[in-house]
Amino acid sequence: MARGSSEPERRSGFGSRVEAARAAGRLVVQPRMGFEDPATMRRGLTAVRDAPATTVGTITVDSYTRIGDHEAARRALRNGSRLNGYPITAHARDVTRELVHGLADQDFPVQVRHGSSDPEPIIAAMLAAGLDATEGGPVSYCLPYGRTPLRDSVDRWARACETLAGLQDSGRHPHVETFGGCMLGQLCPPGLLVALSVLEALFFVQRGLRDVSLSYAQQIDPEQDREAVAALDRLAARLLPTARWHIVVYAYMGVYPRTRTGALRLLRDAAELAAGSAADRLIVKTVAEAHRIPTIEENVEALVVAHDAAARSPAFPPVTGDTETYREALALVEAVLELHADMGTALRRAFANGYLDVPYCLHPDNRGGTTSRISGGRLRWADTGAMPIRVPPAERSGAGAPGSDELLDALSQMERKYDAPAASPAAGGPTSGSPTLGGSS
Repeated sequence: MARGSSEPERRSGFGSRVEAARAAGRLVVQPRMGFEDPATMRRGLTAVRDAPATTVGTITVDSYTRIGDHEAARRALRNGSRLNGYPITAHARDVTRELVHGLADQDFPVQVRHGSSDPEPIIAAMLAAGLDATEGGPVSYCLPYGRTPLRDSVDRWARACETLAGLQDSGRHPHVETFGGCMLGQLCPPGLLVALSVLEALFFVQRGLRDVSLSYAQQIDPEQDREAVAALDRLAARLLPTARWHIVVYAYMGVYPRTRTGALRLLRDAAELAAGSAADRLIVKTVAEAHRIPTIEENVEALVVAHDAAARSPAFPPVTGDTETYREALALVEAVLELHADMGTALRRAFANGYLDVPYCLHPDNRGGTTSRISGGRLRWADTGAMPIRVPPAERSGAGAPGSDELLDALSQMERKYDAPAASPAAGGPTSGSPTLGGSS
């Protein structure tokens, strides 16, 4: 039986692949890979499927498609211009259908990752190709990326989720992953990230979806990260009792190490976080993250490195009790749920009231009353604005909002830490052994 699910029967789809891996004691590893050329995209998916690891596939769309400029994507294809992902709405639908034919199936489901506040054209294109797993959310794919009004994003995502949910009566099992635990994660204390991930999952389920995942992005302190994943697991178990769900961890989303050694060390630490916590899936990063779009081979290498690190991961003691992260996340979730029975309305009111307020996010619908800083090795609140959480004086990170120099220093902290030649395994994760493409799956 899936965690949080009251349905014991085996089902096909993205969630089933993760569920089967969990039963076998394996962490699912996944790239963030996308190429504009269908033949290259298919080679990439084939390489991911055949990697000696437990994998699922990814088609990541390009930036034009992400912002809804579908004509620019079509023009780029006509002109032979390079894109930073697969333009799923610009390619003819039979092209994408042929791309995944004989490749995407129950044992190797493929997720379309996009980053759009207007997901309907993308979802229509992926459904036409026979794919039904995607990710994002009305908040997490609106506030960080542009100026789309939150109201519009909520309405568009509601319609998209209802379209996906309508497939369930015909025997398909669509899956949607919330990006809420990743937005501006390198500057956002984890209590808010956990709350956003839970709230977007509740939005999906209220729109009829039965199979979801909740995200959390690795940050700067391993212990704080483990507390966050435990809080996410606890809240999901409490608030999503009838849905099938799992947790996905993202390798660090901030400024990535520039050296090969540093990048692999950070990836191994992300794999250990996922394998040693309640997570079942890991989104990897490659040695090329700080420089350019990764190649197929670099994506496969990252998958294998993460797989091997997860298999060797030490057993961490369980997180018990009401941690600071859990208390903050619970207070935020409960405050939003009290605003309105409809999750879309509740989310809009929460941002209007400042109950949800993402630090350093410049979107017009974000109040901008919160700040954070690194204190004692952890991300902590400097100012909680109007959010319904109060940080005890003993836990406050210091007086006043951080200045620009402090912010820039915080943004590059992980890059410096993991690129430092003298970084030790205790400070930055395992360093022994060279990555290999061998090993068992």
